[in-house]
Amino acid sequence: MSDKDTDALGRPIVAITGMGVVTSLGRGVAENWAALTAGRSGIHRITRFPTGNLRTTIAGTVDFMDVEPWSGIDLSYALAEAAGTEAIEGAGLTPGRFDAPLFLAAPPIELEWSQRLYLDSLPDEVLEEAGYDRLMRIAAHRREPSIYDLTLFGGISERLADRLGTRGLPVTLSTACASGATAIQLGIEAIRRGETERALTIGTDGSVGAEALVRFSLLSALSTANDAPEKASRPFSKDRGGFVMAEGAGALVLESLSSARARGAEVLGVMLGHGESADDFHRTRSKPDASPIVATIQRALADAGLTPEGIDYINAHGTSTPENDRMEYTGMSKVFGDALNATPISSNKSMIGHTLTAAGAIEAVFSLLTLREGVLPPTINYDTPDPAIPLDVVPNTARTASVTTALSNSFGFGGQNASLVIGREPRA
Repeated sequence: MSDKDTDALGRPIVAITGMGVVTSLGRGVAENWAALTAGRSGIHRITRFPTGNLRTTIAGTVDFMDVEPWSGIDLSYALAEAAGTEAIEGAGLTPGRFDAPLFLAAPPIELEWSQRLYLDSLPDEVLEEAGYDRLMRIAAHRREPSIYDLTLFGGISERLADRLGTRGLPVTLSTACASGATAIQLGIEAIRRGETERALTIGTDGSVGAEALVRFSLLSALSTANDAPEKASRPFSKDRGGFVMAEGAGALVLESLSSARARGAEVLGVMLGHGESADDFHRTRSKPDASPIVATIQRALADAGLTPEGIDYINAHGTSTPENDRMEYTGMSKVFGDALNATPISSNKSMIGHTLTAAGAIEAVFSLLTLREGVLPPTINYDTPDPAIPLDVVPNTARTASVTTALSNSFGFGGQNASLVIGREPRA
């Protein structure tokens, strides 16, 4: 390995050689990028299940994937398989023979309604209590193989490993809305430590169901702007009223720069740095002084060897909830100071909604495309600026710009925070 293949700390430079994505905007990088830069929304009325008694009836569901009968677990797999296959093929490698580790961010797994109804129909001469605990006890006694296999937390990654030909035991993680970025972090560190020359990182989430919608609604976290779905997600706007649940998957093939060069692969970009922190303030709220967000961004910049002035663009977490957007602004302003005034910021969630477990991975793909294409995706629906959040959010219309470095933020429930720094090319 030459000096040109290592960073200032002597670590292998981590290149990106493949990317794949699926969202409500479409399947594949080309479809998504065309829609994103055109400012088109993928948020629409829900048709998957009845919504008559729900406060929120809109989402960014992926309705064009063939998953019958519908299952959030099976859809999460299908989304991940599509994005992972595109990334592997884009890297010039062969799906089925990837021969390197898989790091997967997947949503939490629980019994779905089809499984619950089946279990509830079984003879129950022993257990008389009602509710979910009863169903779990029936499942433990009956040991139905199909239900057991479907509800394994690592089941999605094991199926992906078989389909894509990854090596070793796949790693599955779930760190709330930071999950996709965390999966990428694990891939970066595995390469830096010399454990592998390349890795496949995927974030996926296909779990928009009635129960999930009700849970977030009870937290008063969801937008109820049902009459105009495409305008419901309004990050950083004064009239923002909550996030919009969504589905999708993003995948990256990460590879040591020396390996990529040795096989003549196209280097799409480089992972310059990452940072993370935990916030134990509240299960859903951020710490009022934004110190965990500050620490996360500072660690990512330090890992990349950059100052705030070295960041050309920020892909914000930008969920469109009143508190989250305010806290993200507070954290960014404390780190960037006056430099924030000259740094364009946009939120992909204004168009695709909040893809939860997949968000960090999808937004990393979009950040990479921003670097490569020299186009900043807009933050749409920005019609009423919030004077308390004075940002250049690339309002409503995409903008051309020369971007060499991007910061991508992911801040999740339970205090899970992660930031990634992506570069267009290796730093000298």
